[in-house]
Amino acid sequence: LRLRLLGGVSVDPSSRAEAPSAFAPFRHRAFAVLWTATLVANIGTWMRDVGLGWMMAELSPSATMVAAVQAAAALPVLLLALPAGALADVLDRRRLLLGTQLFLLALSVALTLLALAGLLAPWLLLAAALLGGVGTALSAPAWQAIVPLLVPRPVLRPAVALNSMGVNVARAIGPALGGVVLAAVGAWAVFALDAVSFLAILAALLWWGMPV
Repeated sequence: LRLRLLGGVSVDPSSRAEAPSAFAPFRHRAFAVLWTATLVANIGTWMRDVGLGWMMAELSPSATMVAAVQAAAALPVLLLALPAGALADVLDRRRLLLGTQLFLLALSVALTLLALAGLLAPWLLLAAALLGGVGTALSAPAWQAIVPLLVPRPVLRPAVALNSMGVNVARAIGPALGGVVLAAVGAWAVFALDAVSFLAILAALLWWGMPV
């Protein structure tokens, strides 16, 4: 069956490609596994940021110091965007991601131990926020660059959209969950859960053995 348009051109409806579903990328196991693990890790990161701000509020009465924690976390993302993109182009992206996630895991483990020992100080909180921002800044371009390796081209656009959605979901869940854990247990538990969340992403990256 053909449809004749005003210009006299015949169009066969069966020849038109059907647009992929918004959730079509989840049919590809590598994307589904890494997307889920990334969501868990991002939730942990937002929980850590809440814990750092909370601890700074307890250790320093200055509102400026609390704001400085957020600034220290965001500054590397602004300053390292271009260098991080260049690294993602020249280095093995999977190894780069493994390295940054191991670095962030070590940071969260150190925060957990320091919080349990009562050794956290304002300058340590600022340093932790800055280092966490560096890890995030270095890994973000690599995450974006591997998406075309996880899904075929026809579903690349919804895959990119799902990545953005995952970031927003983590931003909504992480601070709320972090506040609950802070009130119920303490800052050390927030940092410990953040460390556990990085185990999920490391396991997913090790499972995904494709060279990039």
